[in-house]
Amino acid sequence: QVQLVESGGGSVQAGGSLRLSCAASGYTGRRGFMGWFRQAPGKEREGVASIYSGGGSTYYADSVKGRFTISQDNAKNTLYLQMNSLKPEDTAMYFCAAKSFGGSWSDPYDYEYWGRGTQVTVSS
Repeated sequence: QVQLVESGGGSVQAGGSLRLSCAASGYTGRRGFMGWFRQAPGKEREGVASIYSGGGSTYYADSVKGRFTISQDNAKNTLYLQMNSLKPEDTAMYFCAAKSFGGSWSDPYDYEYWGRGTQVTVSS
């Protein structure tokens, strides 16, 4: 059984940084995507960043390129999202997700497994 547990959210001022972590169990060795999504109140869930285990390719939403970095530590079965230069518009619930096949990295409906989320709040 796949389980994803996020941590690292919190409240920061604009310009600050946070690092999100996603501890994965039951997903070791699978080929596919692991990524981060976010959802603000009244908005649809959107892809933030993803990494493909087949070759380590990374993908980012245009809104976070140059500010966020996705990475994974296979030894620890943990996915990370380093978020720098945070903006108030980054405020959202952030979710870790995974799927064991290819296709679109940013379509939330494609992902099989989800964590419960961690809240990120950025104040101006």
